[in-house]
Amino acid sequence: MEPKIRRTIRRALLKWYGRRRRNLPWRRSSDPYRVWVSEIMLQQTQVETVKPYFRRFLRRFPSVRALARAPSDAVMKAWEGLGYYARARNLHRAAKIISSDFGGRLPESPEELVKLPGIGRSTAGAISSIAFRRDAPVLDGNVARVLCRVFRIRRNPRESRTQRNLWDIAQELLPPGDAGDFNQALMDLGATVCVPRNPRCAICPLAALCLAKAHGEQDKLPVKTKRKPSPHYDVAVGVIRRGKRLLIDRRKPEGLLGGLWEFPGGKRKEDESLERCLMREIREELGIRVKVVRPLMSVPHAYTHFRITLHVYECRYVSGVPRALGCAEWRWVRPEELDRYAFPSANRKVIAVLRMTSGSGSTGRGFAGQRER
Repeated sequence: MEPKIRRTIRRALLKWYGRRRRNLPWRRSSDPYRVWVSEIMLQQTQVETVKPYFRRFLRRFPSVRALARAPSDAVMKAWEGLGYYARARNLHRAAKIISSDFGGRLPESPEELVKLPGIGRSTAGAISSIAFRRDAPVLDGNVARVLCRVFRIRRNPRESRTQRNLWDIAQELLPPGDAGDFNQALMDLGATVCVPRNPRCAICPLAALCLAKAHGEQDKLPVKTKRKPSPHYDVAVGVIRRGKRLLIDRRKPEGLLGGLWEFPGGKRKEDESLERCLMREIREELGIRVKVVRPLMSVPHAYTHFRITLHVYECRYVSGVPRALGCAEWRWVRPEELDRYAFPSANRKVIAVLRMTSGSGSTGRGFAGQRER
């Protein structure tokens, strides 16, 4: 890259950022803890979604040590609804490591940060450059899109060779001492101007330098991977009653929704009826027998890479002592106690519908949840 082009890009972006930077709650302080929490929350999640969660999370856990001391249930409850729950588990684990091994202070270098759970190279670069003014690059989706267009990179940015090239460009562009602002400028540009569809080239500070725009390819770059059709799964879930209590269990810590509470159930096998699926899943999960009484509702729900339909059934407990066979733990709870536990979004959809149909805060007819495997 010619030094003149590098200097021009730096000046144009920093000047633009000085005028157009977004007013975000985590930018009101360079406190490393706030920067870290925001960067984890922003992974694969839109800014407007993150804002209220960030404020609530910081009120609940105002420091690394407060987060490290918190019970896992409290952390998952604070994260409930934000999705990608491995982020919350990793954040909690990392807080304990920082508290015990680093005296409650985040390490400053990207090389040390990347060793912590949940922190990859780009997140480490963001934290290090923004919180500690280190000259470390970032390469999230927004930044990769900007670089692919400005430098007319016509290869898939997910390929390892292209990734190495993009990292080299991101590193070379960094202005010494101003990497934090420059990285945030790149991220803001990708989020607000150099957007995936119909980029706003007329107001882009890099329009005169953008090779994709010069060749009329700004709508074609970055090169996109063809997406496979999202698979669909039928999931049978049960509202298991014993007197006035309902049976819930907690998923094992690994996996998509690890650590969250749910109502027992699981994915239907081929040529298996939903009722037989539900009885089998409950037996494998908890070691008990139930009678499927009646269907309650069906709820569609979409995840990033697949879709499900929750088929919710009212069940009656028949026999057996619950055991944590396919789950981490289980509890019998009253309906009004459910809000103490962190459930996946699909569970909350069902609970909300059932509460509306019951006309009160605690329904007398049933609650339900889901499980994907």
